[in-house]
Amino acid sequence: MEKIKILDAYIKGDYTTTLHEWQPLAEQGDAEAQFNLGVMYENGQGVPQDNATAAQWYKRAAQQGHARAQFNLGVMCAKGQGVPQDNATAAQWYERAAEQGVAEAQFILGQMCRTGEGVPQDYKAAAQWYRRAAEQGDGEAQFNLGLMCRKGEGVAQDDKTAAQWYRRAAEQGAAEAQFNLGQMYDEGRGVPQDDKTAARWYRRAAEQGDAEAQYDLGLMYCEGRGVPQDDKAAAQWCKRAAEQGVGGAQSSLGVMYAQGKGVPQNYVYAHMWADIAASNGYKNAVELRNLVAEAMTQAQITEAQRLARECVRKAYKDC
Repeated sequence: MEKIKILDAYIKGDYTTTLHEWQPLAEQGDAEAQFNLGVMYENGQGVPQDNATAAQWYKRAAQQGHARAQFNLGVMCAKGQGVPQDNATAAQWYERAAEQGVAEAQFILGQMCRTGEGVPQDYKAAAQWYRRAAEQGDGEAQFNLGLMCRKGEGVAQDDKTAAQWYRRAAEQGAAEAQFNLGQMYDEGRGVPQDDKTAARWYRRAAEQGDAEAQYDLGLMYCEGRGVPQDDKAAAQWCKRAAEQGVGGAQSSLGVMYAQGKGVPQNYVYAHMWADIAASNGYKNAVELRNLVAEAMTQAQITEAQRLARECVRKAYKDC
């Protein structure tokens, strides 16, 4: 049977036919068939799921230079699936795949070089691998290369280049990159200062659940920077960030309850959020809590403390 017909059978889920055709090809040394058998054993397609057998087939294909088999074998070595866990061996297989242009391998190898996991820590090598993956459109690599350019790790410190890489990752939907790019526009680092553009990127990250972006977008609504001033919207975004544990957002929400901005004035909730923020190390919240307490009865303070403990137990949700 022609290879294209075997692949068509595999795509249709006819694993019996696929196995019947690929098994002899693999045993005869066909690297693609060996790789495909590895996939079938790893996923339990037409055969019992068996990581050890999958790794054996991947290795036979990898030794013949099959790039995806090299990458998959690297993953199995890193995770200890079917083979002993070994980051150094994983790095070796990732490197062989990366040299053949597998972007995922290039990115992971960049991570390993950056952290010193399985290889000596080497920021310069990390940046080089990130760049190779980034140039192929890998969003995670683009974001991480942006970080390295921002910090000057392994490359010359360059905010403009950092912003360019953040933008490429952000346009692919990476929330962290969207937030970082928003910050750069907010502060005018590497790009012209632009509140509207900052708010737009913060919003894209915030809508994906990025807590810091939610908080910063809340502040922009509070101050009317880049967006119309809107206390209610400010409170809504700060609450979403507060529920994710952002101390600044928790403190800001306390201020809003104390002043009745965007939410009904409520000293009990103001004290509760200030107390939570203070427990999370936000020092300004201590002063807020003490000021609010001066306007409260002891019974209200006791209730606020109870609500704070309950809110912490609920991981800040529905407080």
